[in-house]
Amino acid sequence: METSKVYFTDLRTTPGNSLLKKLVKLIKRAGIESIDFDGKFTAIKIHFGEPGNLAYIRPNYAAAVVDVLKGLGAKVFLTDSNTLYSGGRSNAVDHIHAAMDNGFNPISAHADIIIADGLKGTEYREIPLEGEYCKAPKIGSAIADADIIISMNHFKGHEQTGFGGALKNLGMGSASVGGKLELHSSSQPVIDTEHCIGCHICEKYCRHEAVKVIDRKAVIDYNKCVGCGQCVAVCQHNGAVVRDYDTSEVLNYKIAEYALAVVKDKPSFHISFIMNVSPNCDCWNHNDAAIIPDLGIAASFDPVALDCACADLVKAAPVLGGNVISDIENSAESHGCCGHSHHIGDDKFHIVHPDTKWEAGVEHGEKIGLGSRKYTLVRI
Repeated sequence: METSKVYFTDLRTTPGNSLLKKLVKLIKRAGIESIDFDGKFTAIKIHFGEPGNLAYIRPNYAAAVVDVLKGLGAKVFLTDSNTLYSGGRSNAVDHIHAAMDNGFNPISAHADIIIADGLKGTEYREIPLEGEYCKAPKIGSAIADADIIISMNHFKGHEQTGFGGALKNLGMGSASVGGKLELHSSSQPVIDTEHCIGCHICEKYCRHEAVKVIDRKAVIDYNKCVGCGQCVAVCQHNGAVVRDYDTSEVLNYKIAEYALAVVKDKPSFHISFIMNVSPNCDCWNHNDAAIIPDLGIAASFDPVALDCACADLVKAAPVLGGNVISDIENSAESHGCCGHSHHIGDDKFHIVHPDTKWEAGVEHGEKIGLGSRKYTLVRI
């Protein structure tokens, strides 16, 4: 596998050289202008922020990227897919409201918002992949139909995958609700009879006629059920739920395959923001204190190399006080253990989430041809 280039800029500024100007300089230096955007539908895949969580990428950065792409002739839109869990982004109406509340609108972000998998998470394309874990990833239609993919990724910790970066934003973030079920779960959904009210919505939307309401409770015929997750997507009462969850390694393998499906046979470019590096997923309705100082912005054509570079930069960074790592150290000391100061060189994500293995995702990504773990960091 060839060595990829990852371009990086820190957050130091001078009069006349703002962070927005540095971002534009970064992506141009990294080669984004080499893509033919003229007249092409260009999806900027970005997390709009769960209501209550303030660690999302500011819309000002999105606007700067949008302006560059429009200058190259692109038909740009901002996009994300609905969530599997019930929350502030589980349907397109709430999702758009959440995005607007966080400043993502045509005025501030300079582009319209399209929720990739539609009103209830049921609009998707199956991308033939024949992967080891996912044969035909279910990708939100607006992302699958786009000509070009640009990912803008908030790099942070994650309680199931170790960290969330380019691969997770592309793979998990682009999956339809049913796709997210396939990613998270190793089994088919089940009906929680205590919550099911027999409203028939799951029966109406099941494409495989696997769900029937009997005696005012939904019943799944597992001989017909393919685990697409549509019942989980449309249920408004938590009646259809996920049964079991995959291990961190398998989840990361699946995410890599979904990410490959997103960028398959089309140009793509990826930008990661190593700021507000909170310990957990941005899908929570809160963001805990950052574990390291803000470092900078990185960009690459290679999402695997980009994730590896970001992980190494976080390893090389000092740990801030007053966060979950401090809590771990204090707990160790209170139990008579030798408190270890986790600083430069330590893998902060393994400290915070010891049962996860983020390396599995980039290793599998390299194996399937998504990118290379070998990279050269170009500082600008």
